[in-house]
Amino acid sequence: MRKSRFTETQIISILKEADVGVPVKELWRKHGISSATYYKWKAKYGGLDVSQLKRTKELEEENSRLKRMYADLSLVHTALKDAVEKKPVTPAQRKELAEHMVKEHGTSVRAACTAVNLDRGHWYYRARPRDDAALIEALNGVIERKPRWGFWLSFKSLRREGHGWNHKRVYRVYKALGLNIRRRAKKRLPARVKQPLSVPERPNQGWSADFMSDTLYSGRRFRLFTLMDDFNREGLALEADTSLPAERIIRVLDEVVAWRGAPARIRVDNGPEFLAAAFVAWAERNGVEIVYIQPGKPTQNAFIERFNGTVRHELLDLYVFYTVDEVREMGHWWLEGYNTERPHDSLNDQTPEEYLLTRFPTPTSTLELS
Repeated sequence: MRKSRFTETQIISILKEADVGVPVKELWRKHGISSATYYKWKAKYGGLDVSQLKRTKELEEENSRLKRMYADLSLVHTALKDAVEKKPVTPAQRKELAEHMVKEHGTSVRAACTAVNLDRGHWYYRARPRDDAALIEALNGVIERKPRWGFWLSFKSLRREGHGWNHKRVYRVYKALGLNIRRRAKKRLPARVKQPLSVPERPNQGWSADFMSDTLYSGRRFRLFTLMDDFNREGLALEADTSLPAERIIRVLDEVVAWRGAPARIRVDNGPEFLAAAFVAWAERNGVEIVYIQPGKPTQNAFIERFNGTVRHELLDLYVFYTVDEVREMGHWWLEGYNTERPHDSLNDQTPEEYLLTRFPTPTSTLELS
């Protein structure tokens, strides 16, 4: 569009001359304009002065600016609505969302980055590929020679070989290759006081409990919960299953307590089932003292360990089990024979049942009540 050779201020000045009485035809000749141009100016600028014209121009510019702002916000709003189901969290995700807004909706890079709270430096950043082939080869060589070495020993070995890679780069590759050696966290236990292992003088004065494990013919592992009365070495329970959580152990103990009565104390190791809050609550509810042995000292629970050895030798090593039900059934009959037929050197060659009836004629064993 051709630009006029008169400014708006000059046009208003020409129109003011006509207002003070100068003939229009003289104005046309003086300024070299046509009648059509004059009347067009008069329709557009008639009755205005310079200040009013300036104010009008400011309002037009403001209106134009607001329209552009509205258009930009509307565009950003539309782009955000399109991506409302995506929740950008990481910078990479926010960059992906900003790229979607720019490509699909034509949003400017600045507006897209502002909308998703992304620094524009990250938008223009392009990662340079790293060549870690030499480091990977050297690190794998160290691990092949010393498979039990951890990161720091491997890193020091690389330094001794003359490689200058810093520990941050080596550790990044070390983790990417999955070479981390998992360390078993040391279980924090309260101090355990050594309790002397004494033979109880009466039934239910002291029980012992422990766990065993073995495998079925198919290779599937199962566990055994063993429970005995230290007084007459009587086996009170032999529970088998693939999993024996604390709740299951409590149910077995409740069944034994129902016909046997609750013990004064029970000696156990520091396994998670015996440290569980449910087991501790059961002991408090039944007035049972829990005697924990010291970690790594199975001889402090020698009665149940000796019982477990007998279970292993006479039951688990003797038969091949295909199902857990077979373990339960064979365990039931073996436990009955153990209590009624198997003599014990420590019981003067008597069975647990005979020793109990000799010392305390009142029936308290499983077999007497069955």
